[in-house]
Amino acid sequence: MAYIQIPEENQLPGIRGLMAFSPETAKPLNDLAEALLRKTDNDLSRGDRELIATYVSYLNECLFCQSVHGAAAQCYLGDDGSLIGEIKEDFNKASVSKKMKTLLSIAGSVQKGGKYVTTQQIEKAKSAGATDSEIHDTVLIAAAFCMFNRYVDGLGTWASSDPESYMPRGLRIMEEGYAGYDPMKSLVK
Repeated sequence: MAYIQIPEENQLPGIRGLMAFSPETAKPLNDLAEALLRKTDNDLSRGDRELIATYVSYLNECLFCQSVHGAAAQCYLGDDGSLIGEIKEDFNKASVSKKMKTLLSIAGSVQKGGKYVTTQQIEKAKSAGATDSEIHDTVLIAAAFCMFNRYVDGLGTWASSDPESYMPRGLRIMEEGYAGYDPMKSLVK
């Protein structure tokens, strides 16, 4: 049970219920997600961006965010969930590029606190081919998802424990994105 009275609480999990509660903050939050995860132009794919969001949400133990963004990453990357599992277990052993491993390392440091990012991590990412733009976006995605995760969990929202229930949402994110999102219009409850 959420800590505040959310419209149709039993039907809208996680941030979706909070967006229904506060539409005036829903739009800028969705615009931020759209810019971070879909619009910014560099070499990080949308799937890579969703992986970073998923990993940070996993580290923050935010079930809703790690599940919905994990589903989006699966859709973008054509993954059956194995890659997401590998990243959660040990991203250094996951079947992702060396560059992605360095970016996930940076994201993990941001999750702890911005000052945990080291010069060595940045140099390692650059030597693996990461651009300044990709490093910037990794840090911003990680920081933003710490905020999103704390918003979702700080208000005690609920989340399904069934990973399959998030797949329609992941597909919808892939097809429609975040801008113009209406939390009351849903494929999945």
